[in-house]
Amino acid sequence: MTSLSTPSAQGVCWDLSDLFSAHDDPSIEATLDDCRRRAEAFSRRSRGTINVSPGPKPEELLAGLKQLEEIEEALSRVASYAALLYASDSLRPEHQDLEQRVEQRVTEVKNLLIFFALEWMELEGKVAERLIQNPALESHSHYLKNLRRFRPHKLSEAEERIINEKDNTGRNAFGRLFSEITSSLTFSLELDGELKELTLSETLSLLYRPERELRQRTWQTLFQGLSGQGQVLTFTYDTLIQDHLTMDRLRHYPDPMTERHLANEIDGPAVNQMMAATEANYEIAQDYFRLKARLLKLPRLALYDQYAPVGGEPPRFAFSQARQVILDAFGAFTPAFRAITSEFFDKNWIDAEIRKGKRGGAFCASPSPQLHPYILCNYTDNLRDVMTVAHELGHGLHGYLSRRQGFLNYDTPLTIAETASVFGEMLVFDYLVEQQRDPQVQIALIAGKIEDAFATVFRQNVLTRFEQDAFAKRRGGRLTAEALGNLWIEANQRYYGDAVEMPEGYRWGWSYIPHFIHTRFYCYSYVFGQLLVLALYRIYREQGKDFIPKYLSLLEAGGSDSPEALLRPLGVDFHDPEFWQKGFEEIKGLVARLQGLVE
Repeated sequence: MTSLSTPSAQGVCWDLSDLFSAHDDPSIEATLDDCRRRAEAFSRRSRGTINVSPGPKPEELLAGLKQLEEIEEALSRVASYAALLYASDSLRPEHQDLEQRVEQRVTEVKNLLIFFALEWMELEGKVAERLIQNPALESHSHYLKNLRRFRPHKLSEAEERIINEKDNTGRNAFGRLFSEITSSLTFSLELDGELKELTLSETLSLLYRPERELRQRTWQTLFQGLSGQGQVLTFTYDTLIQDHLTMDRLRHYPDPMTERHLANEIDGPAVNQMMAATEANYEIAQDYFRLKARLLKLPRLALYDQYAPVGGEPPRFAFSQARQVILDAFGAFTPAFRAITSEFFDKNWIDAEIRKGKRGGAFCASPSPQLHPYILCNYTDNLRDVMTVAHELGHGLHGYLSRRQGFLNYDTPLTIAETASVFGEMLVFDYLVEQQRDPQVQIALIAGKIEDAFATVFRQNVLTRFEQDAFAKRRGGRLTAEALGNLWIEANQRYYGDAVEMPEGYRWGWSYIPHFIHTRFYCYSYVFGQLLVLALYRIYREQGKDFIPKYLSLLEAGGSDSPEALLRPLGVDFHDPEFWQKGFEEIKGLVARLQGLVE
């Protein structure tokens, strides 16, 4: 049996040597040892100097923050390297060992540093506010202010240390188990008269093929394979939910989503408003699915028809062609984007080939403002993969441009983190449509973009509702595969209505989604990001080149301020009920554009 080959991406692997040379590079241990020594010295020097009356001197607090940044930055390099190696091949024992060993060593160092944040959170409110407003601390004011928001939910230093230690053999270990199971899965399918063993990414890519019989067989094979791992996948998810609920109780979080809202720097009412607006617009998708059924000459879509191509068949995109399209599209927006993006390709910051053991899906990792981001994807030569690379390169641009920030201001909350990625997709989409003169290919491109928007807005809303339902159900007792399957079908039924048939196997549709495991309640950030970008893209079309400097300033700001403050110069108020509807009007416009071409 052979694997499905993807010749154009073969050999497209990242070069991680800017971090370390290999899993056994002696400088890994040397860096960890150095971080440990510096953290011990920092603790001896600074412990007991923050939560004092009348407060620490601004210059001493700033010096402590800079020392903290230096240690955290070095730790991030090591932790990122271990995680990237593990993602590139989670089945290699040396990668598994390094990832687990680094996780333990990093936890040891972070436990030596945790006193700093706890003392800052303990400081009396008026004193803390005076320091936040001090000009000497302006570069770190947002970081200091944001830490205070977690004050009601902190535990004692001893408790925080124990939790960090136990997480390595608790929820982190279950996360590794999930990654190793899903990255090792293979699915046997007859393809072109030959029995092939496919990875999860390769199998999912077949759901975009034009042959309905192949899509149906793929669907059945996919969920049969996942159900074969059902006991472990169910137990893993159930355990992680209970762990989360336990920590919510200990930290006095009133709702399972509260911690994510705080990390995202957004309030629950704004998220609830966004999700309600999304559900009020499900009909847009249902009407489109009925239109697509007519285009495919089907009485009704089945779920395995959801991403079937319509119109003229879009050309296959070799990885080299994807590179050129993305460079041209980004360059048309601003030459700076083309120059930066070229570095990702030229300097091997992208890992695109498909191989067993490699993590599925795609992501962009930004280890340090002193380095550059890295991108992982699984490239299968179709249009959707071009958009995936554009998406991750948007993240990469964001991480690259925000390098002017210090380490503590480098990362952005998830709500803002998806802005550049979705914007990058829009630039490439518009470029591709403009390049096409064949109306049938334009139909295919626009239909694909509509379906991507649905996947990013409506489906991610469904995923978030499923998570909410699963957490609520877990309060009453252990979750079974049957219970999770029922919740999954119910959440999806509200979206698809009677427009799409859901075959029985889809009860396992929740089981391979990594966000449920690694970053609970991540998914609503995609909804936020897509709707935000649709609104921003409308502003860009209206303002033209005048929009570009403001957009670049947003990316360069990194996480140096709240999402609300960062978006204000662009005219965005996500507490305005009308704001979310602007995004849906853009989606309606895409559907109308498609209908016009079809007619």
